Amino acid sequence: MWVWFHKLGSPPYFYRLSSRLLPWLAVATLISFVVGTIWGLFYAPSDYQQADTSRIMYIHVPAAMFSMSIYMVIAAAGAVTLIWRIKLADLVAAASAPIGASYTFIALITGSLWGRTMWGDTYWEWTDPRLMSELILFFLYLGYMALNAAFEDRRRAARAAAVLALVGVVNIPIIHYSVEWWTSLHQGSTTRGMQFAATIYPSMRYPLYLMMLAFAFFYAQLMFKNTRCLLLESERNNSWVKEMVTQHDAA
Repeated sequence: MWVWFHKLGSPPYFYRLSSRLLPWLAVATLISFVVGTIWGLFYAPSDYQQADTSRIMYIHVPAAMFSMSIYMVIAAAGAVTLIWRIKLADLVAAASAPIGASYTFIALITGSLWGRTMWGDTYWEWTDPRLMSELILFFLYLGYMALNAAFEDRRRAARAAAVLALVGVVNIPIIHYSVEWWTSLHQGSTTRGMQFAATIYPSMRYPLYLMMLAFAFFYAQLMFKNTRCLLLESERNNSWVKEMVTQHDAA
């Protein structure tokens, strides 16, 4: 495992691996998005209380779930950066941050639109713990990206951003368990294990699964592309990049 871990941290190996994975991720993203969207919007039944408004969940739930998951990826990469000083981990975190911020923004907007029909004709409630903790997550993403851009020295920027990411991890369980710890307008979680299978019809559950996969594939695809760009920029003077450029020009 450690051999594979260090091998994955090699910039040339990562670049070659991502080159092989990106076409498959693009196909998987397209298929899951198209099938999941059509299934969720046109064939899945509407909720008996919320009617067609419930279809927002096919965007909101995956976006909210991966807004937290991507932040955990950034925090884990930050820990690797601080402990083992693997540059590629910092690049993966930096490449993931804009995607996570976008997912968080989508979750906030779709959540507000969905909540308006359920919360008494209001888009936002400042006293709701889930809304506020998700908003804090959005600001953590912005802070992480700002710190990355604040230092000319890439190593100092990586360390400062990694520390912020690790400190911000405390917000993730707050988001997840806020509906259980405090009074919230949000319903309790219905996406965990067998509880999820028991609380939502299969005709609604399967397209939601597909949309979760679509968001995951889309994140992986963008993360690889962003990381490759950052990697080429940081390694532009190294021999493996020059050899690759020479081979590309020759072809």
